[in-house]
Amino acid sequence: MTIERVPTGIPGFDELCEGGLLRDRTYLVSGTAGSGKTIFAMQYIVNGIEMFNEPGIFVATEERPQHLREHFSVFGWDLEKLEDENMLAIVDATSTKIGLPSDEKYIDVRPFDTRSLIDQMITIQDEIGARRAALDSTTAIGFSIQDPAKFRVELLKISTTMEILGLTSIFTCEIIDSGWDKISRFGVENFVTEGTIVLYYTRSENVRVRSLEIFKMRGSNHSKKIHPFEITEKGIVVHSREEVYSEI
Repeated sequence: MTIERVPTGIPGFDELCEGGLLRDRTYLVSGTAGSGKTIFAMQYIVNGIEMFNEPGIFVATEERPQHLREHFSVFGWDLEKLEDENMLAIVDATSTKIGLPSDEKYIDVRPFDTRSLIDQMITIQDEIGARRAALDSTTAIGFSIQDPAKFRVELLKISTTMEILGLTSIFTCEIIDSGWDKISRFGVENFVTEGTIVLYYTRSENVRVRSLEIFKMRGSNHSKKIHPFEITEKGIVVHSREEVYSEI
């Protein structure tokens, strides 16, 4: 049986996992503040559109869509153009949560409701034929739900629905302290996804260094090493042939 791969298009990353992610699966990208999680998720979506003609959905739970459009323009990504072309849909799951009005096309309700989000994604998938999705971040949902057991069930509902819709998805997750045993905020996110990618942003003497580890990837061989990466003017570049030897 041939397993279809979904290349992320992120330079240096796909060769660490046999060419990319598995089709119709959900993956977790976790890391501390500033590690590059949102960039990784959006780069995956934008590359899907521009390199592989795969429309994408980006659910923003902690940043307003207009800020995303402005921030990512520094990488040369014209998100508004992709939206106008019906290749990208950004769901504003931030504004109503903090009591602000929103004129976005896609708006999630307050308080967080799994059924509402799933219905929204079903509608969008039908409208633009999305093949990729990103949820940035699950941490905001966890704080909204608070109960870890219920949070795990709700994440499973979302990830399973995405897979049934034919979406290959990325969830981002914030962690407080970097370290080999710190891979999720609430301790459950890792168990409802097919793979976990950890982004480290650690201090080495008087500078901070970024590195990446594929912590797990079910059904796929992958690098077991920690590799450095950079955030360049065009996005993330992983140095797949280099390794980080110092202790994280």
